[in-house]
Amino acid sequence: MKPALIIVLLLVCVTSQAKPPNIIFIVADDLGWGDVSFHGSKIRTPHLDKLAYNGVILNNYYVSPLCTPTRSAIMTGRHPIHTGLQHKVIKETTPYGLSLNETIMPQYLNELGYSSHIVGKWHLGFFKKDYIPTMRGFDSHFGYYTGKEDYFDHTSEGPGDMWGLDFRRNLDVVHDDDEQYSTTLFASEASDVIKAHNQSKALFLYLAFQAVHAGNYGGEDIIAAPQTYIDRYKDFSDVPRRMFAGMVSALDEAVGNVTATLQQTGMMNNTIIVFTTDNGGPTNGFDHNAASNWPLRGCKATVWEGGVRGNGFVYSPLLSTSGYVQENMMHITDWLPTLYHAAGGDVNKLRNQDGYNLWEMLSNNGAGVRNEILHNIDPIQNFSSIRVGEYKLVMGDISGGKDDSWYPPPEGKDTKIKQTSGSEFVKVLYKHNHPVQVNCGKKPADAETNCQPEVSPCLFHIPSDPCEFHNIASTNPDQVQSLLARLEEYRETMVPPANKDPDPRADPRLHGGAWTWWL
Repeated sequence: MKPALIIVLLLVCVTSQAKPPNIIFIVADDLGWGDVSFHGSKIRTPHLDKLAYNGVILNNYYVSPLCTPTRSAIMTGRHPIHTGLQHKVIKETTPYGLSLNETIMPQYLNELGYSSHIVGKWHLGFFKKDYIPTMRGFDSHFGYYTGKEDYFDHTSEGPGDMWGLDFRRNLDVVHDDDEQYSTTLFASEASDVIKAHNQSKALFLYLAFQAVHAGNYGGEDIIAAPQTYIDRYKDFSDVPRRMFAGMVSALDEAVGNVTATLQQTGMMNNTIIVFTTDNGGPTNGFDHNAASNWPLRGCKATVWEGGVRGNGFVYSPLLSTSGYVQENMMHITDWLPTLYHAAGGDVNKLRNQDGYNLWEMLSNNGAGVRNEILHNIDPIQNFSSIRVGEYKLVMGDISGGKDDSWYPPPEGKDTKIKQTSGSEFVKVLYKHNHPVQVNCGKKPADAETNCQPEVSPCLFHIPSDPCEFHNIASTNPDQVQSLLARLEEYRETMVPPANKDPDPRADPRLHGGAWTWWL
């Protein structure tokens, strides 16, 4: 080989190694298992479907039961029991956040030469300036700090009569975007970030939509969308579900606009897109919402499958294998090591990780890496759940009431979908965009009464009973004891919850009408 040719080849190799993939990490808020058409919903999500069907659909993928814990796990690769965020969420007036001792995803990626930006929801603390996104590795932030707000005027309510604007461009309060729907605004901002990006560097864009969480307006949590989206579902007789469907369609279109921008800028061929919900959907009017986890049991804020089994997929031209359903277990903590590896980083340099590097598994449809998932241990609310292999243990004060049941979507389930399985299922899915459905079989008459985890642990065999109909604890005592022992091992590693009492100094009236604690 000629020396000149060797030099050229070396330059090509160095150049290719110097440009890691762009990472677009998209989070939907409160999107239920049964709210996307690639899971059989009557709500139409063509843009999400296209990415999912041509990427890797995660069918055995788990998140935390609530948004602050999930977002902390994304950012750190650590389980919330190890960061003190295992109990509920950070409120507008509670003075704590994700510990500054934690290194988070943009900080790690910036070390690899990335430019990092966040658009949308933060919800990991803002009571001191050091806790906000632009102080923790993000070059820019357009969005809000709190957990929920009005979709149009971008105000958020706290306890009592506290109320204030929560909309930012970096540190500056944004006053001039009144009455513009946040889903549309965030997609437009994300597209602007992509267009303005210097392509000599890799881009990390964390796009955390407000959709489809209920908005916050006039003392009420409400679901809201522009009428043009709601009108797409005139056949939905249930008004809240019709409005919710409009919110989902707006989200779907927003994702489509962002991916179109990636194509237009020529960035898509070197991009990894992750899409995930933060937790299960609030069902049956819970949180004034109209989401659906059908046919899974339970909802947001619980460790039933409906609360923790998440919508998720990864799409990228860089995947060696795509257009398939990944059935191996994956947890929300796995994204940091997986993406860090894909970016060319040495995973061994990540600190105190609970997640696993699953890039090879995802890219090649490889063998499973995980064998267990801790869903949560909440020492204040007194509930816990763990899955090891095929078995899941549920225990504590999470049973009873609406959170414990199965709620079909008000518009009715799609009964025309044929159930298939195994390799045949994957083949049908790839060729015909066949929805990825969970087949639960027939619910037994005692399904809602045969499991009382506050009295004794409940055990489920998830592969054969994904909807948690059959409590098999009494016939599998050894399995129960094994999972209880594993839970105790996790409990010994847990740090105390970081929750704090509300602080009246958070009142926006003390800060020019905006949620700005650090002043």
